[in-house]
Amino acid sequence: MDDADNAVFAFLRYGADRSRPVLVVSNFTPVPRPNYRLGLPCAGRWREVLNSDSSLYGGSGQGNLGGVQAKGEAFAGFPASAEIRLPPLSTLFFEFESAPLQ
Repeated sequence: MDDADNAVFAFLRYGADRSRPVLVVSNFTPVPRPNYRLGLPCAGRWREVLNSDSSLYGGSGQGNLGGVQAKGEAFAGFPASAEIRLPPLSTLFFEFESAPLQ
């Protein structure tokens, strides 16, 4: 996904079996985006595995409290979506962890 208007770039990375996709999202501005919506290939829990804005790396410490829950609401050509807190001047990695409980 290329959101040039907001200077945000996102992409999905898949392993050989395509079962655990990884979402990478970068915000190239000093403006935090607290409710940034992204389309995703599946609903369920997406664990935040890396946040370059973490205070561990000298950042402001904004993040997603370890992960986000994607819902089965289609967005941007994907069958699911989630709203994330996208810190300023940061890159976040999310790994698909589990499908929603039925």
